[in-house]
Amino acid sequence: MGLLDNVERGLEKLVSGAFAKSFRGGVQPIEIVAALKRELDSRAVVVQRDRILAPHAYTVGLSAQDFSQLNAHGSVLIAELVEAVRDYANRQRYSFAAPVTVGLAAAADIPNGVVRVTSQNLDAVAQWQPAVEVNGTTIYLTETESIIGRGATATIVINDGGASRNHARIVWNGKAAGVEDLQSTNGTLLNGQRITVSPLEQGDVIEIGGTRLVFRILPGATA
Repeated sequence: MGLLDNVERGLEKLVSGAFAKSFRGGVQPIEIVAALKRELDSRAVVVQRDRILAPHAYTVGLSAQDFSQLNAHGSVLIAELVEAVRDYANRQRYSFAAPVTVGLAAAADIPNGVVRVTSQNLDAVAQWQPAVEVNGTTIYLTETESIIGRGATATIVINDGGASRNHARIVWNGKAAGVEDLQSTNGTLLNGQRITVSPLEQGDVIEIGGTRLVFRILPGATA
């Protein structure tokens, strides 16, 4: 219940004020979150050791009446549901093969008050490839060692005065990743904490000077 408690607090702004009147007597956002959570757990599969793949695309089926009430809140509600899926997956150490999406749909065979979630995943992934997102651009890491810095010889060149020429490196052995500070002048932060060397997990944020690099593990060739 810890997660649902946190999600419910995160959704408080949706069920207060004008939202509360809309949701009263119909499907509540927290009921959708619970159904999404069950779908993640039931459809998650182990594709590699220490790598569990969960569906990335979710459709929330509702009665026409419930759909009309919930869909009125548009992108605000959808953003909260997507964040709830990501948060739960992070806690369960699930990975996604593509960006998470959640959509609402009306179905004639669904009674009022009932939530029916379906999901979609990419085909089984034969290879996984590390990458970093920098200023909205995804950079795939094709070597076992990738140097980050402002020097021309760095693998990932960042135009940041707070970065050393060879500032940090990311290593990848095909299954796990790590980051190491290369005795830089200003240091390297991982999720807000200064580090010398540390494992890297999906979604970790590396900060070098004023530059943020988000670590991702993305699917390569499909089977």
